[in-house]
Amino acid sequence: MLFLHGFMGRAEDWRDVSASLDERLFRIAADLPGHGASLGMPPDRYTMEGAARSVLDVLDEVGVGRATMVGYSMGGRLALYLTLRHPDRCTGLFLESASPGLEHQRERAARRSADEQKAKRLESGDFRGFLRDWYLQPLFAPLARDEQLLRRTIEDKMRNVPAELAKSLRGLGTGSQPSLWGELPGLRVPSLAVAGELDGKFVGISHRMASLCPSLRAAVVPGAGHNVHAEASGEYLSLLRNVLDGS
Repeated sequence: MLFLHGFMGRAEDWRDVSASLDERLFRIAADLPGHGASLGMPPDRYTMEGAARSVLDVLDEVGVGRATMVGYSMGGRLALYLTLRHPDRCTGLFLESASPGLEHQRERAARRSADEQKAKRLESGDFRGFLRDWYLQPLFAPLARDEQLLRRTIEDKMRNVPAELAKSLRGLGTGSQPSLWGELPGLRVPSLAVAGELDGKFVGISHRMASLCPSLRAAVVPGAGHNVHAEASGEYLSLLRNVLDGS
């Protein structure tokens, strides 16, 4: 099982989830370009295909041919990309708060422009202010209501290198990735798209994905927002184990 974190995350984020699974399962977590230890990489690695190649390099290094892909948010978009573009390396797919991207060129251009503004702010030197505003976005509302969790989250994210995050946002942001909506019917492995009940945008995306792809089903976790594995860990683990069991 391969775990892929979200924007501003790192492989270590999956420690508790990984430790809760059957110890006989071989578990791998990768730092995506611009995160954790994956810094100062060649420019072409800060793209969807480049990041996919980096992840496949990790699998190759440990001798794993195929894995179930588990991805959160940005990592979920990459997990879906890997499963569709490199199907020979994937046995299953577990998406958390992830999408196939934006369908229309105008939408992607607008998102790239918005991401560029965020990238410039990351490079401005006010990283703590960036983090505060990032977690005030509506999709993080459940997290923001828990002041202690929000404070711990911001302190944890301060470990990132802002300039590296800016490169990741420019190359791996939703506006920069190709739309995968048209490829969904070709998804062949058992797949689950999970969203938190309070994250209406991704609830809708998950259900729409399921309507287009016979091998994918949607699951909604009550009381959770965008970060399901942090806000509802018990239900998240139950769903993950079901995927592993094939149910």
